Amino acid sequence: MSQVPQPTTESFLALELNSSDILPLFENANNWQERYRQIMLLGKTLPKLDEAYRVESAQVRGCESNAWLYHSAIEGKHYFIADSDARIVKGLIGLLLTACHGKTSAEIAGFDIEGYFDMLGLTGQLSPSRTNGLFALAKAIKAFAA
Repeated sequence: MSQVPQPTTESFLALELNSSDILPLFENANNWQERYRQIMLLGKTLPKLDEAYRVESAQVRGCESNAWLYHSAIEGKHYFIADSDARIVKGLIGLLLTACHGKTSAEIAGFDIEGYFDMLGLTGQLSPSRTNGLFALAKAIKAFAA
C-alpha cells in the first residue's frame, strides 16, 4: 500500500494571507459582480496544489467541485494548504484560509463562518450547493484544529 504524500512544513508556512489586505477589497465592493471578481482574483493568488497531493483521502466531502485540504499544526497554530479545480471555489477557499490560517485552536473554534460571510457581503449570493461546500470546508478546517 502506498503512503499518502504530505506537503512539507515549509509549504504550509510559505502561504501568506493577510486579512488586512484582502478583507477591505470585499467590504468596499459595491455589488455582487465586484465581490465575485475579488473572489476570482484571490483564487488566482493561491498556489496550485501539485497533482501528487490531489488524492481522494485529502478531498473535502460535501463540495460539489473537487477540493483538497491539508493541515499542519506548528507551534500551537494551524496551517492549511487547499486547492480546488473550480476557480470560484478556490477563491472561497482563499477567504476561509484568510480567516483561519496561522490561528490557534480556540480562534478557529470561535470562527463564525456565517458572520464572516455576512461581513463580506456574500451571504445569499452563493448558490445552495456552493454554500454547502463552503460550510463543508469550514467544518473540515474546524475538525483539523479541534
